Amino acid sequence: MSAFREEGRIIVAIPARFSRAQEREWVEKMVADLERKESRRRPSDAELARRATELSARYLGGRAVPASVAWSARQKKRWGSCTPSDRSIRLSTRLQGMPAWVVDYVLLHELNHLLHVHHDAAFWAELSVYPEHERAKAFLDGVSWADRAGAPADLDDDVLEDEGDDDAPGAAALW
Repeated sequence: MSAFREEGRIIVAIPARFSRAQEREWVEKMVADLERKESRRRPSDAELARRATELSARYLGGRAVPASVAWSARQKKRWGSCTPSDRSIRLSTRLQGMPAWVVDYVLLHELNHLLHVHHDAAFWAELSVYPEHERAKAFLDGVSWADRAGAPADLDDDVLEDEGDDDAPGAAALW
């Protein structure tokens, strides 16, 4: 038995021998299980903000305090962005469903922009304390590579500054 999403619909596979009553029971259970799993992998803006507070406390001594943290469906080319002037952080909805350690890395990267505007040595030194730093960067590089359908990737420059079309002006962003 299995349940998964395909083209916006939930598909449930159950044995053909099930009675109508068993079918209703198991479809309901499996849909509920799938939705519960999906909700854990797609935290709300409030849960994202709570996680930002936890990450700041654990890795940045609580020094990075965002005014807002939210998902953004407008970020098609970036994993996340931060506008230090208003202390807002946005993460691309493309991250939803990715492993938590990847989302944490992007969130920590953007939190770090509240302390260091530029990607200088101090920025990277501060971010390197996250144990999954290199692994998460490699994961995102792989996703970016696949998204570009094999186009050459510049792995030395995976971070882009504001390019103007994804979110707020002056935002620093993680590619």
